Amino acid sequence: MSELVLRNPSAAPGAVPLRASRAPLRLHERLPGYEPTPLVDAPGLARALGVGHVLVKVESHRLGLPAFKMLGASWATYRAVVERLGSEPEWSTVDELATAVAPLRPLTLAAATDGNHGRAVAAMARLLGFDARIFVPSDMVAARVAGIESEGAQVELVDGTYDDAVARSAAAASDRTVVISDTSWAGYTEPPRHVIEGYSTIFFEIEDALARTGTARPEVVLVPAGVGALAAASVAYYRRPDAPDPPTLVCVEPADAACVLASCVAGDLTYVPGPHRSIMVGLNCGNASPIAWPVISIGLDWLTAIPDTRAEDAMRLLAAEGIEAGETGSAALAGALAVAAGRERDAVGFTAGATVLLLCTEGVTDPINYEKIVGHPPSG
Repeated sequence: MSELVLRNPSAAPGAVPLRASRAPLRLHERLPGYEPTPLVDAPGLARALGVGHVLVKVESHRLGLPAFKMLGASWATYRAVVERLGSEPEWSTVDELATAVAPLRPLTLAAATDGNHGRAVAAMARLLGFDARIFVPSDMVAARVAGIESEGAQVELVDGTYDDAVARSAAAASDRTVVISDTSWAGYTEPPRHVIEGYSTIFFEIEDALARTGTARPEVVLVPAGVGALAAASVAYYRRPDAPDPPTLVCVEPADAACVLASCVAGDLTYVPGPHRSIMVGLNCGNASPIAWPVISIGLDWLTAIPDTRAEDAMRLLAAEGIEAGETGSAALAGALAVAAGRERDAVGFTAGATVLLLCTEGVTDPINYEKIVGHPPSG
């Protein structure tokens, strides 16, 4: 598939079957190292896109990890633990929570990942005194594998795609192994639903930052989609009944792994076969999550599928603004570049006075490739 910007033919007005809540934020505020991630005003990007303002929510450092994924993994793990305990424990610090869940040990948290979600699940396992077993595609770069292993996890390489790793993780579930996945399948829906809920913290932090500074709300929001969990969180927040001035929501995917776009066009979940070889590895998914699908299919306004060259350009533009983003983290801006260059820009809302919000979901997770693309190593 070549570059494509398409109005979502499945979009429908009215309420969506999911509501954003501040409950996950209250959990995140008690985790070690919590602070809101920056919301950056990027005038250079506004000039590049031909719009009034560009705001970038920078998730390059989140709760000790280089991506936003800890938000969903921590909330989903917490809800799974509470279910096993049978009641909500009393705790103020994560050490107190680890003591409260000690009766559940030995317990293993398992997940499939293309990098960041698995590392986040492993980090939660470490904080709570559990083991972690993380399944990854065999072609994952060494730096990302090392990141997961640094959290104390057992990493298992799976021949095939991310979707094959998901199947292996599903088979690992047992009385002593809890699968914390960001995608769903038949009979397995609660953890991925809670992952979506966990990502709501991003949007409430944006809301609070805009209120503090008196900055105008965005009129267009670009959100990357792998299985669709973050996209579903954006829809749950911006399409809630009390949401003021809801923006246009634009989904961004790699051209060869655009499963959300393919599903919206088909009107039903549609598998996009591999190989999925995009450098935006966090988005290399052939299947959209069934639990996210009812939300994103009607809540997204526009769909984009982009080549890797757009992501490379976006990484360089972000670097010029002082934002170090990995290949996946650059995807929202990459999608914005495609919109800005196309005939649909006015219909999407890329006008001279518009405020555009980009979700930059990841810092640098492959330093070697970052230097190759941007021309210098990351500062860290």
